[in-house]
Amino acid sequence: MIRKKFSVEGMTCSSCSAHVEHDVKKLEGIYKVEVSLMTNTMIVEYDEKITDEKQIIKAVAEGGYKASLYEKNRFINQKNKQNEKRKFRKLIASIILMVILMYFSMSDMLGISFIDSNKYPYLSAIIQLIILIPIIVLNFNYFINGFKRLFKFSPNMDSLIAIGSTASLLYGIFALVMLIVGSIKQNDALIHNYHMKLYFESAGMILTLVSLGKYFENRSKRKTTQAISKLLDLTPKTALILKDGKELEISVDDIKVDDIVLVKPGTNIPIDGIVIEGITSVDEAALTGEAIPILKEVGSTVQSGTINLNGIIKIKATCESNDTTLQKIIDLVDVASNSKAPIAKMADKISLYFVPIVIGISIASFIVWMIVKKDFEFSLSIAISVLVISCPCALGLATPVAIMVGTYKGVNYGILIKSGESLETLHKVNTIVLDKTGTITYGKPNVSDIISYQMPEEELLKIAYSLEKNSEHPLSYSITKKAEEMKLSSYEVQNFENILGKGIKGIIKQTLYFCGNVNLLNLPYDEKTYLKLVKEGKTVIFVFNNEEVLGMIALKDEVKESSIKAIKMFKKLGIKTIMLTGDNEQVASIIGKECAIDQVIASVMPEGKAMVVDEIKKSGKTVAMVGDGINDSVALTMADVGIAMGQGTDIAIESAGVVLMRDDLTTVATAISLSKKVISNIKMNLFWAFFYNSLFIPLAAGVLYPFFGITLSPMICALAMSLSSVCVVLNALRINNFKKEEI
Repeated sequence: MIRKKFSVEGMTCSSCSAHVEHDVKKLEGIYKVEVSLMTNTMIVEYDEKITDEKQIIKAVAEGGYKASLYEKNRFINQKNKQNEKRKFRKLIASIILMVILMYFSMSDMLGISFIDSNKYPYLSAIIQLIILIPIIVLNFNYFINGFKRLFKFSPNMDSLIAIGSTASLLYGIFALVMLIVGSIKQNDALIHNYHMKLYFESAGMILTLVSLGKYFENRSKRKTTQAISKLLDLTPKTALILKDGKELEISVDDIKVDDIVLVKPGTNIPIDGIVIEGITSVDEAALTGEAIPILKEVGSTVQSGTINLNGIIKIKATCESNDTTLQKIIDLVDVASNSKAPIAKMADKISLYFVPIVIGISIASFIVWMIVKKDFEFSLSIAISVLVISCPCALGLATPVAIMVGTYKGVNYGILIKSGESLETLHKVNTIVLDKTGTITYGKPNVSDIISYQMPEEELLKIAYSLEKNSEHPLSYSITKKAEEMKLSSYEVQNFENILGKGIKGIIKQTLYFCGNVNLLNLPYDEKTYLKLVKEGKTVIFVFNNEEVLGMIALKDEVKESSIKAIKMFKKLGIKTIMLTGDNEQVASIIGKECAIDQVIASVMPEGKAMVVDEIKKSGKTVAMVGDGINDSVALTMADVGIAMGQGTDIAIESAGVVLMRDDLTTVATAISLSKKVISNIKMNLFWAFFYNSLFIPLAAGVLYPFFGITLSPMICALAMSLSSVCVVLNALRINNFKKEEI
């Protein structure tokens, strides 16, 4: 399976995106299609053996749109700004012409006309038509796109505008002809009948107001799509590298692995790397949400996009520009912004049929009122009003704008949400399963006790060190660290083997040695000392061979203060907490009590973690699993939403739907609270979008006219339609006001 991103041109409303998605999904070999009206892009997952990008582009083109492979371009924002300026100039010209047009259409009514309407009854109409023509030319894209989609049987919002404006224009021309005929025949009744029934101002007003609404809508949308632009701005365009003892300024894109990069105070770090010279403080808030600067010295890792505050450092690049932590974040935000939450499916289905239904309602309204009132002008006005007031945009924008704003807001707090589905699921979580080591605790326990029976403590530690340095377990790191602090050397180990969930073994000087927990042990041991250490909340590692236990090494892993605070936050949110660990029950119980965790499940093998998560799900709970290690990856996938700690292993991060850039459980509570805010906003947007269309389409169709004489003019309908889309986007932007302190 391959995943590619495409740019799509010509989409103006949710009906467009729904048609594009529908057309591409019909191809064989397509697994998933996500079309974003917000960014005019499409992400497709497909089997490259069955279909290819040419067929995908062709399927989009056959539906009346244009697709091309998405290209990252440093000048794309500049190009967009130029397009926006051109559209703005067209809008200003349309507004000026519309004001002049309205003057001539209302001059007789206001008594300010300089044309003798009695002598030249058709002259004002001719002037109005002349003024309307440039308005039509300036906004001709509605007619091109609208009728093209109509003729391809996939009408969109442009089709509604084009039909409504064309109907107004044609009837206006008809009225003008009748005025000329009345003037020639000196038929005062005919002149009087058509003098105030010109629809030129309606056509001009519809086009101008819709364009005005689109302008404000796009401006509001730009505030949401600026998220990725802001992230891109964190990386400087150039960097200083040291080559042959000289400083060279090169493009960041040209940095290679192992290049030595010089970073001066007050500048953004251009690439991920390791500090090889110097000491400084680095502001990592942009990536992790952590406001306190982090001390960086020789051996420390630094990330692209963070700010070097006060010292000159030299770093060795560990990747290229397209593989930095920041670029991965940008890619994740980009994908999440394009993805759809399940809550959007209903709106997508409705959008596919929305415009044809509206056209049907418009035609039906015209026919009904012609039968009932026998007034062509009134019936036409009703039909045009129905077309113009309908707003598929509000439905289409209700979900994606909120997801985009919410996703970027999460980045501000060091929370990377990979998809709209994960974002939606988070708000339903009522049970959180937490790994212990590295999640609730620091994951870097210190050696507290060395108890040896057959040899000096240093020799026992040396054997353990020789075995453990081949393992990646956090406990192995602690034993290795202790041995290196004591400047111990290691033995050569043969036939090393990791015994999953229990320990390790290997041959040293022709003797098979084991290091592991009590589950690995099958020999008599000092149970009294063991239980004493366990009751103190320590993890005990036994060192033994095939004949006897040689000793014990006890390690103490401290609970993070943030974990205790996070558990309180979960309780406040009404979420049950479960600690799931491979450690023994005594140690797990002590940690559980210290954090006030609701339930502790201990001595669970890695494969057992996924089974436990599955059992909790089967009980009807919505489960989030939080972990950081390889042994958590299956459980992370099994959970309704997996949450990986950012300092965890790559496989854990790959398995999760949410990634935390900080090893701080309080950000999980922040993510859940943010999800609740976003979903609440989406529901509000969808409600008002449905309410707007359900209320105003019948009003425009004239349902109140028989009872109260109330109708909506096409001009009012155009204004209402434009405002509805703008309001949806502005409502989504309120998510930017979210504060993590709201929990």
